[in-house]
Amino acid sequence: MYRIGECCTKVAQQFGCDTILIVDDDIDVRRSLSDFLEDEGYAVTAAPNGRIALDLLRGGVRPAVILLDLMMPGMDGWDFRQAQLEDPALASVPVVIVTASGFSAETIRQQFAPAAFVSKPIQPTVLLEAIDRSLRGLRPTSPPV
Repeated sequence: MYRIGECCTKVAQQFGCDTILIVDDDIDVRRSLSDFLEDEGYAVTAAPNGRIALDLLRGGVRPAVILLDLMMPGMDGWDFRQAQLEDPALASVPVVIVTASGFSAETIRQQFAPAAFVSKPIQPTVLLEAIDRSLRGLRPTSPPV
């Protein structure tokens, strides 16, 4: 697993895999998602909040998809997403909202469209489907109820 701020873009390019940026304040979630996604063939970079994630992105990290928690100290998911969309160099990077915030899929869709949504606890197949759809540029589907 990569440390915060360590870019694995070279690894991704060398082995032809996509990089995923995990933005979540819970270190256990970052570790478990990193381990799972690496086992699935993805390269992973992680950040504990939106501010550090923006610094990574503005420093040259170019993930294929961002997994974004909403409730984080420093800079939460809402502020991160707003800053991301306002930056032309970052706006096109697809986002999958991964949260236990309790917000409905409809609320997430209204506030974060066109981001996909996966609720915690995470169902691996649902997460992989959301990542796959994001990588293929397909519109997000509603999560299972």
